[in-house]
Amino acid sequence: MSAPLAIEPAKGIRICGPCAAFDDEDAAQFWPLHSVHHLAGSSPLAITCDLSEEESACDKEEWSETPDGAEEAPDGTKDTPVEEQRGNTHGPAPPAQVTAPPAEVTAPPAQVTAPPALAATPALPPWTCGRDGEVKLRLSESGPASAPPLTVHELFLRAVERFGDCTALAWKVGERWEKLAYREYYRRCRTVAKAFLKLGLERYHGVGILGFNSPEWFMADIGAILAGGFAVGIYTTNSPEACQYVAENCQANILVVENHKQLQKILQVRDKLPNLKAVIQYKEALKEKQPNLFTWAELMEMGRDEPDGPLDGIIASQKPNQCCTLIYTSGTTGQPKGVMLSHDNLTWTAFATRETVRLQEADVFPEIVISYLPLSHIAAQMIDIWLTMRVGGAAYFAQPDALKGSLGNTLREVRPTAFMGVPRVWEKMQEAMKAAGAKSSAVRRKVAVWAKGVGLHANMSRMQGNGAISRRPLNYRLARKLVFGKVRKALGLDRCTKCYTGAAPISKETLEFFLSLDIPVYELYGMSESTGPHTISLPEAFRLTSCGKVMQGCQSKIANPDSEGIGEICFWGRHVFMGYLNMVEKTEEALDSEGWLHSGDLGKHDEQDFLFITGRIKELIITAGGENIPPVPIEDAVKEAMPLISNAMLIGDKRKFLSMLLTVKCQVNADTGAPEDELTPEAVDLCRKMGSSADRVSEIAGGKDRVVYSAIQKAIDCVNERATSNAQRIQKWAVLGCDFSIPGGELGPTMKLKRPAVMSLYKGQIEAFYKEAASDNAAPPS
Repeated sequence: MSAPLAIEPAKGIRICGPCAAFDDEDAAQFWPLHSVHHLAGSSPLAITCDLSEEESACDKEEWSETPDGAEEAPDGTKDTPVEEQRGNTHGPAPPAQVTAPPAEVTAPPAQVTAPPALAATPALPPWTCGRDGEVKLRLSESGPASAPPLTVHELFLRAVERFGDCTALAWKVGERWEKLAYREYYRRCRTVAKAFLKLGLERYHGVGILGFNSPEWFMADIGAILAGGFAVGIYTTNSPEACQYVAENCQANILVVENHKQLQKILQVRDKLPNLKAVIQYKEALKEKQPNLFTWAELMEMGRDEPDGPLDGIIASQKPNQCCTLIYTSGTTGQPKGVMLSHDNLTWTAFATRETVRLQEADVFPEIVISYLPLSHIAAQMIDIWLTMRVGGAAYFAQPDALKGSLGNTLREVRPTAFMGVPRVWEKMQEAMKAAGAKSSAVRRKVAVWAKGVGLHANMSRMQGNGAISRRPLNYRLARKLVFGKVRKALGLDRCTKCYTGAAPISKETLEFFLSLDIPVYELYGMSESTGPHTISLPEAFRLTSCGKVMQGCQSKIANPDSEGIGEICFWGRHVFMGYLNMVEKTEEALDSEGWLHSGDLGKHDEQDFLFITGRIKELIITAGGENIPPVPIEDAVKEAMPLISNAMLIGDKRKFLSMLLTVKCQVNADTGAPEDELTPEAVDLCRKMGSSADRVSEIAGGKDRVVYSAIQKAIDCVNERATSNAQRIQKWAVLGCDFSIPGGELGPTMKLKRPAVMSLYKGQIEAFYKEAASDNAAPPS
């Protein structure tokens, strides 16, 4: 019999988020009674606007958030949900106290004051760095944070009970989509778990997964958790040495790799991994048989022959407040850290996110997502695996070359109901649409310009709170029929009511572009340490460049705000991680004595509690004169003023003035992801408008094209004119001969700028800026 969880006593707080409207019975319907028993100790893409086509399915006169045709599966069939198998799910939540900060924090209008605490239970720490540690859960006595904790197995079992015959996973074989229902999905995950145990997976040891998204990736992840290990995603772009670091840090007993290419990375470092017992390759045939190297088919065959008893015993011993997953940070500022996420982190965050964005459950409206973002990142895991499982939705797997061009085809085939794209994905769509539009006839271009003006006005009005009226003026309805519906259909977003972006900053220009096409792209914000989302924008509550409002059941505060209200963004809630594996000092830096997670991000709230990110503390530039300057707003301003710019990095820490490295938009090698010398069509078009004949980066970099340099200087002059002080003016700059990229080392796996790496790679160029006294002359050093 497992020991009961210890919950820290409550302290007076005000809960951020629209909790007052939350019905506790809503939680009880999904969070089953057996979880209460468990807590008590029981075991239980080219766009053309063809005006002659029929009106798109989503084109209605009313302002509707639910496009027609949503009940159809991508192959034209209909998934028939099973009847809901409820049982007694309305049992009371277990006695629990609230883990809460002592101070009251700013909150939206709807607030719930935490009730008095119940008697304290045996104390557990608020965080841990031990692989077998347990932590206090931050339960409250009402609202979303009061939902009874669940293990991953309990979440999965509930999905099987309610949605057993609904499609869970789908992948393409040739031209046909293969599908897997939840009941079979669960059975296969158990088979994988039993095979892992037979191969020697030890409790609290890792199962590393290195490969592109696939059913095998999901099953390896969940199988590792069911078997009592840690699911550990490894970035496919990692070097052999980086793979070794992660595998060694999590003491991986098993590594699951996609193909021969990824296998070679592991074989290079295999002798340096004493805990490694087996390697499984889940795609392609093995080129040579080696000891303890297995195919996926061999793994499944191994698991089928194993008895259920040992696995069931491990599952019964698991607690919601124990670690089950490790998310390794991208190492942008140093060695990757293993973010320890508990069962409750995963299952509760899926629950709270669903409540916040109001996803439908499969017996009402089957939600469909496309799995293509790196599953080693928490955003993809939360959306593709856990949130989808929570509502009985289906995850359709994109092709491995999704980000190299095939994603557009998958979008049009699958027609997801929700879609998450990192900024670069939305930017690529924007570039493709602009390139296609430039080839359209003059009439079509005029119609598109008119429609976009109508769309932007209508959606901006709605954003400002003037969208309560369900019917829209005739010009908006006409624009929807002539342009918007066809654009959505061409993109594969005709039944998508939830388009999101996150993981990196997105430009205002891109947000306005899609808003003008009647496709609001909602920003969300969070971290690996918050199990993904913390603030979310919603159709009825969003602002351009804001990351939205705090998720239900969570809290935010701005620590040490300055005169403009800008300070460090801090998180509170059941989504906050357990700690960094084996890193006590790093954990103490992230979690303060009151349990607040310090994000390291700078931001502020407006008068309506929308969160705006202004930069990162570690990125903050402190000039020689002592002025603190956040670089991101200045970098974004330059890119907005000069659309030819792809990446911009501001420099000036401990320097007498600011300088900047710039790159221009270029083609990317489809196989390697490396930037090429050839400019993008959009960049070529911009050069022609400036009066330049440049077609390649090498024709611009190093001051070769004076026309382009003059245009860039004018853009920087405009940015400098808006600077709040002379210290924030860009004095020198240069265009580099190659764009930043993941293969080049300047960008991390989520496309975030790795500033220390750039500083090292371009040290000579940077030092050249400061050899002479500051000057307004922006010509690059020779």
